[in-house]
Amino acid sequence: MSPLSDLVYLPRPREISTLGGSFMPRAGARISLDGDAAALLPEALRLNECMRRARGLEWQIGAGTAPGPGGCVMRLDPSLERPQGYRLSILDEGLEIDAADLPGLHYGVATLLQIIDTTTGSLPAGCIVDSPDFPVRGVMLDISRDKVPSMETLYGLVDMLSACKVNHLQLYMEHTFAYTAHPAVWAEASPMTGEEILRLDAYCRDRYIELVPNQNSFGHLHAWLSHPQYAHLAECVDGFDWPWGGRSTGPFTLDPSNPGSLELLHELYAELLPHFQSRLFNVGCDETFDLGQGKSRELCEKKGKGRVYLDFLLSIHRLVKGHGRTMLYWGDIIMQHPELAPELPRDAIALEWGYEADHAFDAHGARFHGAGVPWWVCPGTSSWCSIAGRTDNCLACLRAAAAAGLAHGATGYLNTDWGDDGHWQALPVSFLGIAAGAGLSWCAASHATTDFTRELDAHVFRDRAGIMGALARDLGNAYARTGVKLQNESALFRVLVGPQSRLPPGGIRPVAIAETRQWIDAAAARLDEARMDRPDAALVRDEYASTVRLLRYACDHAAALSDGTFDGAAVPMLRDRLHHFIGEYQRIWMERNRVGGLSDSLRRLEAILPRRQAVDRTSVRNERRT
Repeated sequence: MSPLSDLVYLPRPREISTLGGSFMPRAGARISLDGDAAALLPEALRLNECMRRARGLEWQIGAGTAPGPGGCVMRLDPSLERPQGYRLSILDEGLEIDAADLPGLHYGVATLLQIIDTTTGSLPAGCIVDSPDFPVRGVMLDISRDKVPSMETLYGLVDMLSACKVNHLQLYMEHTFAYTAHPAVWAEASPMTGEEILRLDAYCRDRYIELVPNQNSFGHLHAWLSHPQYAHLAECVDGFDWPWGGRSTGPFTLDPSNPGSLELLHELYAELLPHFQSRLFNVGCDETFDLGQGKSRELCEKKGKGRVYLDFLLSIHRLVKGHGRTMLYWGDIIMQHPELAPELPRDAIALEWGYEADHAFDAHGARFHGAGVPWWVCPGTSSWCSIAGRTDNCLACLRAAAAAGLAHGATGYLNTDWGDDGHWQALPVSFLGIAAGAGLSWCAASHATTDFTRELDAHVFRDRAGIMGALARDLGNAYARTGVKLQNESALFRVLVGPQSRLPPGGIRPVAIAETRQWIDAAAARLDEARMDRPDAALVRDEYASTVRLLRYACDHAAALSDGTFDGAAVPMLRDRLHHFIGEYQRIWMERNRVGGLSDSLRRLEAILPRRQAVDRTSVRNERRT
């Protein structure tokens, strides 16, 4: 029997003391609820269900501290001063869970369940004293580019987050809520309905997760502004220049000089917010790339672009306060105008986002903290625009965010998972980043050198063969084998979406392409040997097999570009492989997601090859049906 300190946890507790002896769970034991029994009961039921599932034992539950043979006592203990903290004692004679509050009891039980699930026979004796680094530990899931998950997928994700002690969830929305007066905007998106939000909100609350509304409210509104009835609210109706070069052909950002922009937001907030019990609200307001290029040009020239941005942000702040909510907003634009930071409201929370290992979390966090502005640190899973993730970058970014947040007083850690450019990555590709963010936001010191492979095997993939954690890690590091470092994407992804100008002259060196292909093959070799104990184990295996196929295709596509066969002999082979991949991609998409957004994602896949070689979606769908 391994000592308590040698077991695998997610997240790993901050203090584990090992004692001699062990506790053997036996039938007929009692779970005693010492205190408000009604409030403590849900956690007793969770423990009893785990005992039934993992050990085949049925325990009794009762109020008070009546002794029972080898059972468990649960209580709230005000002497545990750190919110959400707990003390778990495993003694020869039984179990004790003392918690600072009900969330702390939930997390104490979560740790005990992990111990039960990863041991057989007796539980090793010892004491765990634990509490989180960050009061808010969140995940933000992009449901606007292009995947809107099914309710079953969302419930499963909530269960995973709760088990990992995550207590905050946002669904990033641009046009994927079914606003009653605006069906043209979401008609093709398979949006979240009001009833679905209400159901998800209740499901989250039962698991001590706060579901927080998220509606982008300034930039990233092309899905709205591209419709004629909203075009008058656009900063640039006919397109604008991107800051990195090139030109957008459509609108993107609200015109802050038009009173109708605030009127629209007021209407949207009035309908959206009552579906959430949370008093927080993320209004977005990031990446207003075209501000000052169109209708507000004269105003920006007169007052300054930063001032125009801040004035509109403050107007949104007043709207949010009118709904009795605390505003969250992305902090990237203010970081471009740091002289305005002292004017930010002190009853709103800045979200400092960055997704590279070398992002300036520390410098920006110091700036917010120095200005007295409440802030959260917001790294990412590095899954998007990567096919299989970017493991090393992901872990370094998450660690840097935790260190900066702790150093400069951030009260929240929001781990973001985006879906840019088609949302090609499968959901399990994000599991490593989600798990690592959960661990590092709970206790960064406990995970200083963790690569999270064992944690993924034990508590996420639940792989008894111990394969999936390393497979996810290593496939996620295929990006590094190319020798090409890009911001927010991998070179293999860039090869597929173009233009090639983002890569070095000549693209990826042929030797690097070959080495990358070998790395992918070696990482994926044991996929079929995994023994996952999850309801969706077969789907996870299919998703990773599909991920491997796209990675291999990207290598061969890059090789054809490199050796000059792309416009000739290689095209039929590439076309056939892409055709097969797209058929499988559609099937897998529908296992976890709604149909809305699929056509846009497929359109990007079809554009990989020259237009004359594009795959016909209708024929592929018909083939899948037959």
